[in-house]
Amino acid sequence: MSTQTLQIPGVDLVYDIHGPLPTADGRPPLVLIGQPMDARGFGTLASHFPERTVITYDPRGLGRSTRKDGRVDHSAETQAGDLHALIGALGAGPVEMFASSGGAVTALALVAAHPGDVSTLVAHEPPLISVLPDAPAVERARAGIRDVYEAKGWGAGMAAFIAMTMWDGEFTGDYFAQPVPDPAAFGIPAEDDGSRDDPLLSDRSWAVSGYRPDVEALTGAPTRIVIAVGEESANTFTGRTSVAMAELLGQRATVFPSHHAGFLGGEFGQTGQPEDFARKLHEVLDDAG
Repeated sequence: MSTQTLQIPGVDLVYDIHGPLPTADGRPPLVLIGQPMDARGFGTLASHFPERTVITYDPRGLGRSTRKDGRVDHSAETQAGDLHALIGALGAGPVEMFASSGGAVTALALVAAHPGDVSTLVAHEPPLISVLPDAPAVERARAGIRDVYEAKGWGAGMAAFIAMTMWDGEFTGDYFAQPVPDPAAFGIPAEDDGSRDDPLLSDRSWAVSGYRPDVEALTGAPTRIVIAVGEESANTFTGRTSVAMAELLGQRATVFPSHHAGFLGGEFGQTGQPEDFARKLHEVLDDAG
């Protein structure tokens, strides 16, 4: 693996190249992206693609990618511009891409703006509030997480976030009638370290979950887009957004093993079913080829 830094307006973008460029197998690089997760979360998944050249990166302002624009907010359009610059710097496009969570939102923005950059996109559980019928209630639930985080700190905010992501179905009055969850119920420490800059729990990434996909641009792009959903995600928030986004594109969501973090192999203390997940991703990418 080699680590490189791409200096572009507003950020020094750090990325990792696993394998040779040009690629040894004649296939384009496989780019793995997340948000707010950085490259550290893809170690296990990348290890299951030893035959491929894999690219991972830290999004603007996250991990090792240092911002120079004076901003702290995150948006899919800005990160899509960064990816466009990165793919150009690689000189190996169009690439294949697996994108998870907020990274899947960024990837959809990338394909809409630069359709020639990606040949196949597997967008795994994009948290797109705008595609849901109960979008106003979801926005209220999102604001509730921010409010708990501002009032009580990271542990309480993370407990509220987990409660939201575990909720089954639409966000009804029953959801909002719940008491604020106890961090200890999820094994999370309740101590408040005083920080309020977490990109997941603050409002800094609201433009990502609030992104409105350009369906016309996406359906008109040459990119093969596969919307993926975890078999355990079922009727949860990101399970519902995946199914709804797939329907907007005239397809059915492709079911992957495990859950929203199904490709993790212990990164950040979470483990899904990475071997089965990688096997499914191989199948989807090979079908596209």
